[in-house]
Amino acid sequence: MDVVIIGAGVVGAACAYYASRSGLSVTVVDRGPVAGGTTGAGEGNLLVSDKEAGPELDLALLSTRLWQELSAELPRAVEYEPKGGLVVAPDETTLKALRHFAEGQRAAGVVSTEADPAALRALEPHLAPGMAGGFHYPQDAQVQPAQAAAHLLKASGATVYLGEEVTGILLESGTVRGVRTSRRTLHAPAVVNAAGTWAGNLAALAGTTLPVLPRRGFVLVTEPLPQVVRHKVYAADYIADVASDSAALQSSAVVEGTPSGPVLIGATRERVGFDRTLSTEALRRLATQAAALFPVLADVKVMRTYHGFRPYLPDHLPAIGPDPRVPGLLHACGHEGAGIGLAPATGRLIAAALTHTAPALPLAPFRPDRFGP
Repeated sequence: MDVVIIGAGVVGAACAYYASRSGLSVTVVDRGPVAGGTTGAGEGNLLVSDKEAGPELDLALLSTRLWQELSAELPRAVEYEPKGGLVVAPDETTLKALRHFAEGQRAAGVVSTEADPAALRALEPHLAPGMAGGFHYPQDAQVQPAQAAAHLLKASGATVYLGEEVTGILLESGTVRGVRTSRRTLHAPAVVNAAGTWAGNLAALAGTTLPVLPRRGFVLVTEPLPQVVRHKVYAADYIADVASDSAALQSSAVVEGTPSGPVLIGATRERVGFDRTLSTEALRRLATQAAALFPVLADVKVMRTYHGFRPYLPDHLPAIGPDPRVPGLLHACGHEGAGIGLAPATGRLIAAALTHTAPALPLAPFRPDRFGP
């Protein structure tokens, strides 16, 4: 085979899809099931609205176009929903900051429209009154992440080994020659590390470093409802939470409806290692903030909650591309909570690196060795 991809989440699946379309023979291996890690615990957000102008926004805009293409190539398989996003400001000071943020984004190609209180009410009739205004982002969208990963893998035609942990990276004179799993040895001249929150462990197997840390997040799922939330709606403080380096619990409600009726309410962030303990404080904050945005939700039942771990890197940019410290090793990880949205662009960049063709975006900002030894 030409390449082994470690990780069957949506990023690994996208790498497999675009590598296969580039003419490469691909094998994917994962110690668990498809979408068994961060992907399966995600909401499926495809956001440009929360990213300031820079490399991550460029990656998000490329992915936006690619998700639209994928929705046509894999109709219904990814459950693509171009619902748009709405970022709201409770006061004039916050609205002024949002206005400045949006101006920088527009220069990079983001489409947004300022909404006054009347326009907010037209966009979201159940939104709490008293908001100063906000911005509507029509490019924000949604997919069903586990479905997307499964169908991208299937469409790639890759050989897939699930339930097999990678126990070693095969090296010859410091160059990658394949991987060893709990069941077999797979020989290939290239290995892609798409192992999500465990990507640092995989890098260590190859004798190098990548400071990926898990960042825990919770999501609430309500009982099925009529359409009370039309867009992906969040308060402006969510943008600051995404960019924060704090390890403490942070919460800012992101509220959205689903085609089947339940409303999804995220998102919290905290660095607690791989502690899976249920945090009632995190759930209480999410419920309180969601009801503040949409008072109609105050008496709605929460049917279940789930949580997972986002792969966090210190500068909030993913690691994408060849690792110059270990020839043959490539990384596609560290996307934190944006991996579902950024997966297609990541896959395209990895495929270009594997085939030694010009990438759609510069890889320098995503260099895996930028953190030093």
